[in-house]
Amino acid sequence: MERLASWPQNERPREKLLQYGAHALSDAELLAIFLRTGTKEHHVVNLARQLLVQFGSISGVYQASQQQFCQTHGLGAAKYAQLQACLEMTKRYLAEDLESGQTLSSSQKTKDFLHAQLKHEPNEVFAMLVLDNQHQVISFEKLFFGTINAAAVYPRVVVEKVLSLHGAAIILCHNHPSGVASPSGADLHITNRIKSAMTLLDIDVLDHIIVAGSTTYSFAEHGNI
Repeated sequence: MERLASWPQNERPREKLLQYGAHALSDAELLAIFLRTGTKEHHVVNLARQLLVQFGSISGVYQASQQQFCQTHGLGAAKYAQLQACLEMTKRYLAEDLESGQTLSSSQKTKDFLHAQLKHEPNEVFAMLVLDNQHQVISFEKLFFGTINAAAVYPRVVVEKVLSLHGAAIILCHNHPSGVASPSGADLHITNRIKSAMTLLDIDVLDHIIVAGSTTYSFAEHGNI
């Protein structure tokens, strides 16, 4: 097996990152830096490539169960724990800009936060950001949990939660585990029902964002709200 140490320095993942920045690395190279070491049969970049082929993407690696992840030779519980810690740190990093009391200043930051929170959910989850009248974040709430392709949503529960938190505006969100970001007829219907209920209470529904794979869909940006 060719050793990684025999590669030119500017082709080794760690050295390449330090010289050119993380954006210059492939998915396999980034994953190789996380894994740190390979096996007797495979250097670390090949091991990373095997994982990406096995699970389909970096997202698939993150979503793998401990049993699935550890089935690959050279990986164990310690690496799995590190992987999950890395994922959680990413979520918390993105959440720092949306902590309670902070004003929503960027639609992209909002989408990035919701994407991190819902992207890896295996089943549909319906949630919302609750805001005050200055559009400062009060709370992020996961409300309904469903199956691979549906979640039952009850507007009354949404209303009760917003009122209990003294919210003045909300951003709805849910994920599509299928990876297709476009809203379904049911998505449009429930959004209109919730918006109608909130209008009676003088609560603004600013957007409804769908998280699907690496993409998001904004109802507001597409004129659907």
